[in-house]
Amino acid sequence: MSNRVALVTGGAQGIGEGISRKLAAVGFRVAVADLNLEVAQRTAEEIVAAGGEAVAIPIDVTDTASVRAAVDQVAAELGPVEVAVNNAGWDDFMKFLDTDEAFWDKILEINFKGALRVNHTVVPGMIERGYGRVINIGSDAGRVGSSLEAVYSGAKGGIIAFTKTLAREVATKGVTVNTVCPGPTDTPALRKFADSSGQDADKVIGGMTRSVPMKRLALPADVAAAVAFFASDEAGYVTGQTLSVSGGLTMA
Repeated sequence: MSNRVALVTGGAQGIGEGISRKLAAVGFRVAVADLNLEVAQRTAEEIVAAGGEAVAIPIDVTDTASVRAAVDQVAAELGPVEVAVNNAGWDDFMKFLDTDEAFWDKILEINFKGALRVNHTVVPGMIERGYGRVINIGSDAGRVGSSLEAVYSGAKGGIIAFTKTLAREVATKGVTVNTVCPGPTDTPALRKFADSSGQDADKVIGGMTRSVPMKRLALPADVAAAVAFFASDEAGYVTGQTLSVSGGLTMA
C-alpha cells in the first residue's frame, strides 16, 4: 500500500497486534509501541520474520514525556510518523456506582487523554509535511453504551467527538482523522474478562456471540482491515467518520 511510517499504540497484542501485522503486511513501516516492551519486541520480530518492517518502541500513553520520547525514537529509527493509530486502552467491568475516582482517572488517562497526548505530539508534524492519517480506536460502547462499562463508554464517546472536531480543524492540511469502533472482539483481554466473571467462561463468550447478527466475535484482523483502509492514500477524502466493526451488532 505504501512505505509510510505508522505508529500503533498498544500495538503488541490483541487488536493492536492485528493492526500492526496488517499495516506491515500492506507495506507500512510499523512502530509497535507498547507499555510491555518485551511483548512488543516479540511482535516486531515476528513481523520482520514475515517480511515486513517493524520496530518495538516503549510508550506509556499516560505520560506526556514518554509519548514524546517514543515519537522521537520512531523518527530516529523509521522516520517521521505519518500514520498514528491510537489503540492503547484498558477497562474493567463493574457497575458505575461501584467505581471510584481513581478508577475514573485511570480509564480517562489511558483511553481518552492517551490519544490526546499522541495526537498533540504527532499532528503538528503531519500538518507541516502536508500529509497525515490519524485513526483513533473507539468502541461501539461509545456509540450505544455498554453495561458495566459506563466510564469506558464515556471515554470512547469522547474519542468519537474529539475525532470529528480534530478532523474539521485539520481538514485543509492534508490530514484525515477517523474513528474505528470495534464490537466484541476475541482477544486475550476478553478471554480474561470471561474467566474472571464468576460465570462459566464459555457461556459468557457464547452469550456475546449469540448477540451478534453474524454469530461470531470479531477477530483483530477484522478491525485491522478497517484501520488499513483509513490509513491508506486512497482514503484521502474520508475524514471525521466513525466506522463500526461489529458484525452488525450496532447499526448506528
